[in-house]
Amino acid sequence: MVNSRHLKRYAAPRSWKIPRKTKTWAVRPHPGSHPMERSMPLIMVLRDLLHLGETASEVRKILAKREIIVDGKVRTDPKFPLGIMDTVSIPKLKDHYRVMLNPRGQISLKRIDESESGWKLARIMNKTIVKGGMMQLNLHDGRNILVGKDEYRTGDVLKISLPDQKIVEKLPMKEESLAVLTGGAHIGTVCRIKKINVTRNPDSNIVEFHEGFNTVMEHVFVVGTKTSEIESAEVTTI
Repeated sequence: MVNSRHLKRYAAPRSWKIPRKTKTWAVRPHPGSHPMERSMPLIMVLRDLLHLGETASEVRKILAKREIIVDGKVRTDPKFPLGIMDTVSIPKLKDHYRVMLNPRGQISLKRIDESESGWKLARIMNKTIVKGGMMQLNLHDGRNILVGKDEYRTGDVLKISLPDQKIVEKLPMKEESLAVLTGGAHIGTVCRIKKINVTRNPDSNIVEFHEGFNTVMEHVFVVGTKTSEIESAEVTTI
């Protein structure tokens, strides 16, 4: 059943980097900041990717001690969904990670410095005018940011501080920007935008890259202008 509270491992999203046959059940993440096919429950990230415990019970005890920080906030919900660009910090171990997609399209963790855990990149999915004439930017991780001046476009990426989510920098969706691909045949690859072909119909805009391929704009996540703000998951991930 689609709305079942249970989830068998063989039916888990392909983006989950977990063994499918060693155990029967997986944890279904709570609805939240990321869709299930692009997120993984916190308890499984800690157990199956970081190996902080052998059992779910051991990991729940770690969470209960408030030892896990996600995007600058303590998280105790085992089913909290982690998705691309989220930061995970374990102060007790002095370890910090950023959630990425590897070239297989699997959710992976990239080790980062403590200073990098104080910010994240968030893609503008759409915009809404709210009461008072303010512009609300709706981001890929479920956040909403109000701005007085509409100088942002759908597809642009914001570098925001954590946990106060103040805008530090705008990374525009434009020619020559660097982007990581979140879907398609070249998922997880960092490449440079050559041209953006805007369609005048319901079809998606097509983005061409200097590397010799193209994809739909929905798969393009800008990560820098001259240089990338992040290291690719192609470098070293867990």
